[in-house]
Amino acid sequence: MENKGNFFAGLAIMAGLVVMGLCIPAAVREYGSTKRSVSVRGLCEREVPADKVIWPLKYRVTGNDLAGVYSEIESDNAAIISFLKAGGIDDAEISVAAPVINDKFAQEYGSNDRLYRYLAKNTVTVCTGKVDEVLKLIKNQKTLLRKGIVLGDEWDGSPTFSFEALNSIKPEMIEEATRNARESAQKFANDSGSKLGKIREANQGYFTIESRDSNTPEIKKVRVVTNVTYYLRK
Repeated sequence: MENKGNFFAGLAIMAGLVVMGLCIPAAVREYGSTKRSVSVRGLCEREVPADKVIWPLKYRVTGNDLAGVYSEIESDNAAIISFLKAGGIDDAEISVAAPVINDKFAQEYGSNDRLYRYLAKNTVTVCTGKVDEVLKLIKNQKTLLRKGIVLGDEWDGSPTFSFEALNSIKPEMIEEATRNARESAQKFANDSGSKLGKIREANQGYFTIESRDSNTPEIKKVRVVTNVTYYLRK
């Protein structure tokens, strides 16, 4: 009986080895197929209008009488705020900074034979989503010039435009970038005589937002690049 049991046990082991031997080539082929892949990039770009603007209206006041300087600052602030509100900007979108006043005679350097003793700098800032209204106001600054208010130059008081609604276009842009990546991978597979398999690895990449050009900062270019690796099959 013991010899008979050993016989059947050996037969079972032999059968298992035969089955394993038949499976090994298929497993090797499958392993080899997973090593073949192609990595591609998909690009998506869009131009969108800015939906937020921050515009600092900076100006200066000079004089020899401190009370007179403060009075002129208050008058100029009122004129600027009136100008902004007439252009469609709300009170909640306007902020006025405290003036910075420099007493030139109190400085340790320089001579005291200057024309004006006091130099005051002040800023009225607009922060709003009304981009079109601000653009019109920027073009209409001559209204303030007529009142003797000279705003800072483009480097000192240029508006900053931004695009805040990125999440609303993210899904569509990722979809388009991924589709472009797949088209590139499909072409590679066709050219190499392979078949495109499933995604092995994918990386969404980072979104970048920048001005379309220096002359139109109110138009933004949104860009995303996806990195995708696909399996290739024979």
